[in-house]
Amino acid sequence: MSAQEQTRPQTIHTTYREAMREAIRDALIRDPRVFLMGEDVGRYGGCFAVSKGLLEEFGPERIRDTPLSESAFVGAGIGAAMGGMRPIVEIMTVNFSLLALDQIVNNAATILHMSGGQFNIPLVIRMTTGAGRQLAAQHSHSLEGWYAHIPGIKVLAPATLEDARGMLWTALEDPDPVLIFEHGSLYNMEGELAADAGAVDIEHAAIRRPGSDLSLITYGGTLGKAMQAALELAAAGIDAEVLDLRTLRPLDNDAIVDSVTRTHRAVIIDEGWRSGSISAEISARIMEGTFYELDAPVQRVCSAEAPMPYPKHLEEAALPQVSVIVETARALVGKRD
Repeated sequence: MSAQEQTRPQTIHTTYREAMREAIRDALIRDPRVFLMGEDVGRYGGCFAVSKGLLEEFGPERIRDTPLSESAFVGAGIGAAMGGMRPIVEIMTVNFSLLALDQIVNNAATILHMSGGQFNIPLVIRMTTGAGRQLAAQHSHSLEGWYAHIPGIKVLAPATLEDARGMLWTALEDPDPVLIFEHGSLYNMEGELAADAGAVDIEHAAIRRPGSDLSLITYGGTLGKAMQAALELAAAGIDAEVLDLRTLRPLDNDAIVDSVTRTHRAVIIDEGWRSGSISAEISARIMEGTFYELDAPVQRVCSAEAPMPYPKHLEEAALPQVSVIVETARALVGKRD
């Protein structure tokens, strides 16, 4: 190893926001077909400052501000993908993606099938999801589970700096549409990231903490809460495994089954509503694949079945919290306070 290599930093201190920005920047450099489009992604630098500085570096042909019409610019992204480009479309929040639901579900997800395999749609759509920032009901819901119901698309939920940095390039290499859900509470998350961090696998879940007494299964913005709950459970003598799903469609069924087969108990933490949720799908798969391995019924910790409140204390009461995860897990293994 040369002296220069020895002095080169092995890790960098960064944030989730900066990791996402570097992922976009890297993609723009790597592939001239890649461009970013969406509301305020250019001069304003993105509604969450993810694209700040990219317009100055790459110009308006690569960083395109769009009108305030999700249906129009998602449709333009689909057309660009069909024409050979590799667009990254940013939608401000998942709530606003409903205005482009026809484009995403009836066009992007179906054109390959409807064309008899003639036309792929190599489109990446990024959007913010989740609550915890007092933005009320029209900016705070977790609807990624809805999209995980739709064949023809992949649904990603990066919860770590590594995934924020690495999932985008892998998604851009996919010939079919990929939706990336970035939890709004994660943008300021800080940590160390390998200086040479790059593309990551998007097909498999990841065990973030091994354990033997029960599985805490989660993704995105609730991963940190699950990890904190696991620490508190460890102090009470309960060894919790934390499984980060990472990809909601297709789900890594083998990872879910393997984890629950080892621990024999499962708590699913999902910021979406309980009824018809991705947590319900995971619970069903556990029952189908590991029923005779279970020592207790599968439990779920989800958001309250209500529009997300604005007042801080009500928002916190509506969301999955560490204390509820811990209480649910303790009850599951028979160790109540």
